[in-house]
Amino acid sequence: MPRRLPLALIGLAALTPVVAIAAVQQQADRPPGLATPARAAVHPAFDIVHTRISVRRNLAVFRMQVSGRAGARRPTRTGKLAGSRVFSYVWPTTLDPGVVGFEAGSGILAFAVTSHPDFDDTPLFDENGDGRLGNDGDLWHSHWVVLAPDAACGPGALKVVDIPAGATPRLPRTWPGLPILIDSPGWSPTFRGRTVTVRVPFDDISPMRAARFDGVTAALRVDASLHTPLLCVTNVFKTASPELSLPGTTD
Repeated sequence: MPRRLPLALIGLAALTPVVAIAAVQQQADRPPGLATPARAAVHPAFDIVHTRISVRRNLAVFRMQVSGRAGARRPTRTGKLAGSRVFSYVWPTTLDPGVVGFEAGSGILAFAVTSHPDFDDTPLFDENGDGRLGNDGDLWHSHWVVLAPDAACGPGALKVVDIPAGATPRLPRTWPGLPILIDSPGWSPTFRGRTVTVRVPFDDISPMRAARFDGVTAALRVDASLHTPLLCVTNVFKTASPELSLPGTTD
């Protein structure tokens, strides 16, 4: 006589394909990228709810969505560089900095969209179209930056990596001349409602396809004495993943 399965196991076996199909469907319905619950304690302009990097041919499309109007808040002008603030939307990545022209292995490569009314760090570009290259840092613009921990910025805090006096590291062609590992490539961000988007071309897109990423909104501050560390992350508004573990995969 054939062995009869217990009724409970028969029921489980019958349900398993249904559960599996439902799980696959749920995964298919979930948008790519990192979804994050809104938080009332975070200013809506920086309250990340979704972060994504998509690869389309030779373009990487960086997107971040917030609960309010993206780009609605910018730093207050102080009239001086020392101690001034930078507001930013940032995508930390697992890309090696060498991919965009920095020294290989020099830190955490991140793509950032920033605003800072007290200085201009895009000397090759006239973002406001007034014929002057050095007066439009308040307009949102993009950078590649290399980040690293530095206790001088605070416990567990990050900085944009400094270039020591006399050092000649490998730098991108659009490096703006500041003594830090920063690039000003000129890729213009687009703000529409709750979303900021930047399209970034690559000569070789393959490293981007394999990269992981996260999302951060943050304030940075220029050192009051203009000494190293020159630019510290001083206030993280929100991260897309709880521990900034870079769990996102490109799609």
